[in-house]
Amino acid sequence: MPAKKKSTDFDKISNNLQVGGIETSLLDNGPARGTRIAWINTGTGLRYKVVLDRAMDIADAFYNQHSIAWLGRTGITSPQMMSNKGIDWLQTFGGGLLTTCGLSHIGGPEKDEYGERGLHGEISNIPAIIESIIQPDPANNKLDMSITGTMRQNQLFGPALELRRTIAGKIGDARISIHDEIINVGNTSAPHMLMYHFNFGWPIADEGTQILWKGSWKPRNENIPNRIFNETHDFHTCPDIMDEHLGTGEDVGIIDITSDNEGKCFTGLFNPKLDLAVSLTFNKKELPWLTNWQHWGKGEYVTGLEPCTHPPHGQAWARQNNSLLHIEPGEKKEYKLEMEILFEEEKINSFLEKFKSEK
Repeated sequence: MPAKKKSTDFDKISNNLQVGGIETSLLDNGPARGTRIAWINTGTGLRYKVVLDRAMDIADAFYNQHSIAWLGRTGITSPQMMSNKGIDWLQTFGGGLLTTCGLSHIGGPEKDEYGERGLHGEISNIPAIIESIIQPDPANNKLDMSITGTMRQNQLFGPALELRRTIAGKIGDARISIHDEIINVGNTSAPHMLMYHFNFGWPIADEGTQILWKGSWKPRNENIPNRIFNETHDFHTCPDIMDEHLGTGEDVGIIDITSDNEGKCFTGLFNPKLDLAVSLTFNKKELPWLTNWQHWGKGEYVTGLEPCTHPPHGQAWARQNNSLLHIEPGEKKEYKLEMEILFEEEKINSFLEKFKSEK
């Protein structure tokens, strides 16, 4: 008789959602009513919510019982596609693990001979056209999963940019992979700026949590006293709640981030009380800058680690110093980022080693 084939653990399930996968649904209450989302579960304890109607940005994110993302009071709102003037962006900014800024402007509101631009651009208010959802199939040893969609930021007589985003993962791997393609589908050159506004809150960000990055830095506005980013302050450690950060209080550092020999940049957080770290990896050639936003107010305790094509000083600033990027008709730019949850001592120590020279 032929030997009986040894069964695997995956032979004991009948539906892949028992171990992980992608599940789409609609939110049905409050300002988010009617908004499409996708819950992605990696089967490792890492699970997160992709807001399909908000540029496929990521809202809630958890590892086991621990929240990773900072969620603002606004929460998820339905897309407001004309919310692109002044500081309208703040009215629909609910935080979340990732809010995308751009595609043609990052920074404060501004107006010049090239037009009017609102805070951080319009891409985060554009719904996705979903192209594909690839589910894992553990019984056939297919553990990869992904969701792909396209956001169209264009208008008649204006720049025509499309963001094609794939968010991918794997059953058994506590990692989020983002692959973005930005294509100029118009017939004229289009200005381009991009920032990945990752937002981390309690409990991963807590008093004593290490904020990890390497590179030369300066405060966002060198003409205004900065309580965090100065030579006497330890801006690599999360403090307790700061009264100075009530209301609009905040401090921001602009980092010319260091890369390794392969051009990779690393940033993240390590909470020694939880023995838990979050790492972000991206490419220096694609995203040469990192913005570190710190806002330690009561009820608004958050730090942002934000890989970007430029410091968030705006399109006019970038045009003035000849750093503004352009995408030509038919041209495509690509960006890849990975976020990983580190919970094993060996991996955490290896990650921390990357930053030791900064201490």
